[in-house]
Parts: sequence; C-alpha cells; structure tokens
Amino acid sequence: MGHLIEGQWNNDDVATSDKDGKFSREESLFRETISSGHAKYQPEKGRYHLYVSYACPWAHRALIARKLKGLDDVISFDVVHPDMLEHSWSFQKDFEGATGDSLYNKDYLYQTYQKHDPKISAKITVPLLWDKKTESIVNNESSEIIRIFNSAFNEFTDSQINLYPEELRKEIDLVNKLTYEPINNGVYKSGFAKKQEAYEEAYNELFKALDKVESMLEGKRFLVGDQLTEADVRLITTLLRFDSVYYGHFKCNKRKILEYKNLSSYLRMMFEMDAVKSTTHLDHIKRHYFYSHEFINPFRIVPLGPDRDFLF
Repeated sequence: MGHLIEGQWNNDDVATSDKDGKFSREESLFRETISSGHAKYQPEKGRYHLYVSYACPWAHRALIARKLKGLDDVISFDVVHPDMLEHSWSFQKDFEGATGDSLYNKDYLYQTYQKHDPKISAKITVPLLWDKKTESIVNNESSEIIRIFNSAFNEFTDSQINLYPEELRKEIDLVNKLTYEPINNGVYKSGFAKKQEAYEEAYNELFKALDKVESMLEGKRFLVGDQLTEADVRLITTLLRFDSVYYGHFKCNKRKILEYKNLSSYLRMMFEMDAVKSTTHLDHIKRHYFYSHEFINPFRIVPLGPDRDFLF
C-alpha cells in the first residue's frame, strides 16, 4: 500500500504485522468533524468531496451512508481504480466505474494527501473526506464519516433515516464492538497473518463472532432494534465480500455466509436496499483483492466464480 514519509512516497508492505505475525492496522490520521459550530468545517451543500474505492469495505460504508441519507447532490465523490499497486490507489480510468480525479486531475491518491500537506507522513487510505473550500482533509476514518453524514447535512436532505438514534446508541456501540475487531478487521487478520498461530487465532475469533451474530439475528431483520442503523451499515460490507473473496483469498473457509440461515437471509435483505445494491460493484471487489495482493496471489489470477453468491 505504501506510505508518505515527510511528503515523499515510499512503497512498502500492505500487510503490516507485529513480531507474532499478526496483522496490525494503523489508526486513521484525520479525525475532524463537520458541524455548524465548527471553527473550520461547517455544513455546506457542494463543499465536500469523498474519495472512495468500490472494492474497499471501509469506503463502501461511507457510500452506503451517503446514499441512505440522500446526499447525492450534497457530497460529490470520485472512485479510484481497483488495482492498488506500487503507488497505492490510482486515478487511472481504464476500468469501468473508475472516475479519475475530478477535482485536481491527479494521478494517484497520495498526491491528494500531499496537497493537504506537502510534508505529510501518512498511510494512504479510503474513504477520504475532502474539503474543496480549504483544500484540506477532513476525515479518513470510515466509522466517523458515517456519523458525519448521518447528522451534519440534515438541512439539505429529505431523508428521515437516523443511523445512530439516541435511544439505541448504547446497543449500537456494543454491536459495533462485537463486529469490528473479529469480523470487519478479522478477515484481514486471517488473510494477512504471517504465522500459522496468528492465522488460526484470527480465524477462530472470526467464526466465533459470526456464530454469535447468526444467533442474534434469529427472528430479527436488523442487528439493533427493529430498524436500520449504522451497525448494519458497518457489518454488511464485510458480508458482501465474504463468499467471493474472504472465503478463499483470505482463507476464511470454515463456512460461507450462504451456509448460515440467518446471515444469508439478512445479506439478501440488505442487498435489496437501493443504497446497498447501487453501491456494490463485485467486479471492482474481485479485481482489487486478487490482483493487488501479489504476496498472496503471485500470478494475479482473478477467479471467475463463484457461480452462486448472495444474489441467489
């Protein structure tokens, strides 16, 4: 994936790990919010821009939230190329759906980070929420971007959806804690493990958590209460990629989501929502993981299957 170190590009390992071979995810660097009382970033229609990858589950969260909140005319966005190679995310347009950089016509996303600060040291990640007015990065943490979209721009949208209602916040936070480390991040900890013990630990925690969510969904449509919340938005992007990518590519092969009664029904129900279906691009997803991760798939063969996925 690579890093910028004091403004200079350095190509390094996508799968950073600790001494025990466990995948270690770096913390997001930019954590500002948008609000009417903020000294720098106030809500304005057309002011903010989102950089995403259709392949990335973290960026997909932000796209789903943007769609659910009816922010199509409020927050613009660009889509990077699915291949993440020696210069990380690029703005090449030779893959259907990749838009290029509509703001500055840059070649690579790291150049957007450099525009924010020519001497920046940072990992280059999506989603990236950009302020056109001050030409600066607001936030690159997906969980916080979801909440910004949920609350900051309500004056510009007719959407009545509240993904983080006050009365459900405690339960939502508990479910987010259950799903983030062992499931959302757990698939990466399995796939990027560099020692057998690290892989087995992540694998076991992943399926323990999936089994728990399967039980939670018995007789229910959503994870919290009887309504769609950010807990669903955060989980669904991992489930959408599971059978096609994580099951084989990341060796998460104990059981497919299709083999769970409740999780498979939940996945199909969620996929029928326009905000999910319209932002899901399996061609970008499969191309990114199987082509970009040369250290896992050295011949970069992108599989044609599976024939059956969450659509059936």
